[in-house]
Amino acid sequence: MSAGRTAAPASGQWVFHNGDFVPAADVRLGPSLQALQYGTGVFEGIRSYAAGPDTAHLYRARDHFTRMIASARILRIAIDRSADELVEITTELLRRNGHTGDAYVRPLAYKTALEPGVPFGVRLQGVSSSLTMVSLPMGSYVPKGGITCGVSSWRRIPDSSLPARAKITGAYANNALATDEATQAGYDDAIFLNQAGHVAEASTANLFLVRDGRVATPAQDSDILEGITRDSVISLLRRDEDIEVEQRTVLRSELCTADEIFLTGTGCEIVPVVALDGRPVGAGAPGPVTKTVMRAYEQSVRGREIRDHGWLTQVHEAPVHL
Repeated sequence: MSAGRTAAPASGQWVFHNGDFVPAADVRLGPSLQALQYGTGVFEGIRSYAAGPDTAHLYRARDHFTRMIASARILRIAIDRSADELVEITTELLRRNGHTGDAYVRPLAYKTALEPGVPFGVRLQGVSSSLTMVSLPMGSYVPKGGITCGVSSWRRIPDSSLPARAKITGAYANNALATDEATQAGYDDAIFLNQAGHVAEASTANLFLVRDGRVATPAQDSDILEGITRDSVISLLRRDEDIEVEQRTVLRSELCTADEIFLTGTGCEIVPVVALDGRPVGAGAPGPVTKTVMRAYEQSVRGREIRDHGWLTQVHEAPVHL
């Protein structure tokens, strides 16, 4: 990694690629890339939030990179940096790109090419690895007033076939099929059932439901991603609102009788589901628990909480050294 800062590239965009900061236009990935051919890559989505003039906070970046390293281990992808080192690289990337407002970081670790002497074929051993990281400005992009969802005819890939706890690039063809079906039917998003017919998650978000004041979310054995925003919500409700979240099997019929449903994810943040399969959820508007979660999460990501959960990494803007 190059020390210090240099002038911004002509494109105005830096990326971190194979151990150094380089202009995005200089990154070349060929058509024979193993990850492109076979979906053998892992990724994360990390947000940073404006925290004041010329500064921002990364939210739970270390937890994201810890999960990414674990995901990479499953696919035998070599990441030769610790989670803390990756957080440091991320803050430098944001500084170089001048992203002191709300921004999004996408790190991607992936298989590149067969090593010398390794025979052709789909494999994990004997294949080189790369790491690329990009950042871009991004605010909230999901309507805070709520979205509509439909239960997908596509089922969530079971953990016994492809590890649900890992963010594997190839697995997201499953998500794309479900989202495409939902949007074609006029919905905003899809809800997956698992192979047992129980509720798993949304296309790229975890799901919570509220009924009679009790909050529940599908448990890990429901073939869900171990969502970091999901964990934040469980912690915030417990610590700040004294509400325990049941992590259990959720039946499809419970969605029909829920007073509230909301989704959680780094990208979508906290989003109310106001209608499901053409039926209103509760009163057809964000409910009180959902609103409480939305407020608590906004306070957390902006660093406005009294309690320190240790989830924020400050990003300082510094002058560029020409």
